[in-house]
Amino acid sequence: MDMDFREKVKKVRIEIGYSQEQLARELGVSFATINRWENGKSEPRQLALNTFEHFCILHNINLEEE
Repeated sequence: MDMDFREKVKKVRIEIGYSQEQLARELGVSFATINRWENGKSEPRQLALNTFEHFCILHNINLEEE
């Protein structure tokens, strides 16, 4: 089963050892936005999704199922 976006965000954040605040700074969004994403209360807009995907590429993080 594929991970949903909230699971991906949390996986990435934990994998690189970032707090929600640190990830928010890196992605140019607020802490509250990261928190809402991880809790499934909102979905990212396309620009934020692209930024997240680019961040994962730069950090050599594979979001595919293992």
